[in-house]
Amino acid sequence: MEFLQQNWHWAALAAVSGAWLMVDLIRNRGDKSQLSPVEATLLVNREDAIFIDVREQGEYAQGHIPNARHIPAGEIERRSKEMEKWKDHPVILCCATGGRSQSAAGQLRKAGFNRIYNLRGGMMEWQKAGQPVSRKRK
Repeated sequence: MEFLQQNWHWAALAAVSGAWLMVDLIRNRGDKSQLSPVEATLLVNREDAIFIDVREQGEYAQGHIPNARHIPAGEIERRSKEMEKWKDHPVILCCATGGRSQSAAGQLRKAGFNRIYNLRGGMMEWQKAGQPVSRKRK
């Protein structure tokens, strides 16, 4: 008890940190469409999922997930016809941080796509996890 009294600030930090982890765990548990880089890799390996990068051309050229198809977010609706063949296939969308791909996922769900996933944290998390990145050659 004396330890806690002398180090109350460390105990408070540990409690807040633990609470933050629990909130994040509970928040992400309900949304199965958000995948971590490891979960996305497993889906590709097990079910031949397809990556679609929804960033702009310049961002895509700086580095992208190997074999990812490039369809910018602004063109998703217009190009949904060419993606019809993937309608029942697992499709993982990614962008820089996960925001644009989340809204693109909504558009594809409205278009009738059944298995749409979003790469949580986007390319930022992908690279942080040490996953491979391809660069477009000039």
